[in-house]
Amino acid sequence: MAATSGASGPDDHDHGHGRLASSLTARYSDWVLEALDELPGSFLLTDPALPGHPIVYASGDLAALTGYAPRDVLGRNTRVFQGAAVAGVRKAVRAHRPHQAALLNYRRDGAPHWVLLHLAPVFHARDGTLLHFLAVQVPIAPAAATRRGRCSPRAATRPGSERISPAPPTRGRCLSIWTREFAVAGLEAEEPRVASDREQEMATSTANNIVSALNRYSKLTGLVVSSKRCSSIGIPALSSSLNLSLGRIKQSFVLTDSHLPDMPIIYASDAFTSLTGYSREEILGCNCKVLNGPGTSLEVLEEINQHICSEQACTVDLLSYRKDGSSFCDLLHVSPIRDASGKVAFHIWVHLDMGAKPDFNGLAPEVWLLGAVGAVRVAVRGLSVSGSLLRPSHSS
Repeated sequence: MAATSGASGPDDHDHGHGRLASSLTARYSDWVLEALDELPGSFLLTDPALPGHPIVYASGDLAALTGYAPRDVLGRNTRVFQGAAVAGVRKAVRAHRPHQAALLNYRRDGAPHWVLLHLAPVFHARDGTLLHFLAVQVPIAPAAATRRGRCSPRAATRPGSERISPAPPTRGRCLSIWTREFAVAGLEAEEPRVASDREQEMATSTANNIVSALNRYSKLTGLVVSSKRCSSIGIPALSSSLNLSLGRIKQSFVLTDSHLPDMPIIYASDAFTSLTGYSREEILGCNCKVLNGPGTSLEVLEEINQHICSEQACTVDLLSYRKDGSSFCDLLHVSPIRDASGKVAFHIWVHLDMGAKPDFNGLAPEVWLLGAVGAVRVAVRGLSVSGSLLRPSHSS
């Protein structure tokens, strides 16, 4: 936690907060702070590039939830990563990955309360640089329960619950914003609570809205940000002929390169960007797991993985998520695409939002999906004969 000198006056204090604000304004434009102030939700942003990984923004709703005004916490470290009780959060931060966990927190007056912490890194969409960490807190109601389902917009997996022993508050110092650890004899931890589907969706939706705002304002400075670590550097560029052929296919699909680590997306159709809300600039270089969320079935994902490894096609029902956090029942077909020599060149992922009740022109949905697969196969096989699948001049 960053220390402040007792001799510092109000001007020094404001100047310090101005330096913290520049962590946001320099990357997302001068108007981003006003935009964040207008967003609902209890959240804060930290900058891992600054000494001590300090808090650089705290929302008004966070003050209402915790009792800490923004001026009380700006420039301080959250102290959330101490002890085994929050090991999951610490690991997520070290790995630069999202994380949800139910945590027992303490307000400024010492009153305990359970919250669902949604932690999300914010990356430079082009080179994958970590810019900030976003932390959203959603209060967990006492009788919260989680319902499970395979393809229901309310289906979600249970987040990790972490047991922390409570104790009276310590006066005279800034308490942790997210959690505190205590070793007080004779006190037992409150029974952990489980966040409901609604609370999990609220946390995810709030985080996505904040990242969308950062993305919108970052474009004014030429930067594009994402909550997923994606980078198009090293991703092969498709030839103009293949791009032209793929652009004529109206279905929602992406192509991935199974020969590269993590099978990155190397092409996304217009219908896919319309369905998911992700632009091509954001999605290229990402893995298809960018559409996964709390309710996505791990069993179905494993089924897809097995078919990919055995170079076989599969059609599954999956709960997928758009960029704004909303979910949709996804009829997904995954199939290898072979070149003229019979080798797997790409994998195609065709997505169909069953909740939109699309018109299949009298065809079964599964047959409609295969239409995109057939069109891509024709384009790839034809162009692979002349060796014009990729741009030969692409060197990055």
